[in-house]
Amino acid sequence: MLLLGIDTSGKTASAALFDTETEIMLAEKTLYTQKTHSQVIMPIVKDLLAQTGKAMDDVGLIAVANGPGSYTGLRIGVAAVKAMCFALNCNCVGVSTLEALAYSNIAYKGTICAVMKARGELVYTCTYKSNGYELETMCDESIIPRDELAQFLAFNGTEVLLCGDGAADFFTDYRSPMFTIAPPMGRLQNACGTCLAAMSKESVSADELEVSYLQKVKAEKDLEDRNNAK
Repeated sequence: MLLLGIDTSGKTASAALFDTETEIMLAEKTLYTQKTHSQVIMPIVKDLLAQTGKAMDDVGLIAVANGPGSYTGLRIGVAAVKAMCFALNCNCVGVSTLEALAYSNIAYKGTICAVMKARGELVYTCTYKSNGYELETMCDESIIPRDELAQFLAFNGTEVLLCGDGAADFFTDYRSPMFTIAPPMGRLQNACGTCLAAMSKESVSADELEVSYLQKVKAEKDLEDRNNAK
């Protein structure tokens, strides 16, 4: 089966084609872009299909990073996948952005911590145990202060591989011999990780695919602030 993976959850726009039978990543393209993801993600998908000699009808399943991450980016990615699934009459898989980041570094045997910038001193994070082939989740996904994450990792007492767009700052600010930072190609979101993470998930219909923000969107915060002020 041909699996199409998409990630628009951060600064990168990424798509990948994965052959689930041969376990070969047929193609992958990631752009670190200042453009709106709606401008670039579908041209990337079209280019991957053209370069591999495939057609949209060959795609049997579509996976997308559905959060946490950029509110706008997540909505663009999920909306694009819903539209493609309706057109192709195929199912889709929503994948945690944090888990996809960890799967991008799956060859590392040990503890992997995905760290994504949220706001201020807060980060989205989750920690996993990798055996080199699959992941075991060690905690719930959360949005917490960086100091709290540092304490959690220190208490864990094992070497940790850091990945995600918040990994570099965290590695610099909380220097520890127990921390290793993922190389550049495994540090930011990419659709290869999305494809690999999707392999262990149940697919759903396009109607069932939802975004998982892990925190309230700005409109909800503004409404809550207005209500509290009354």
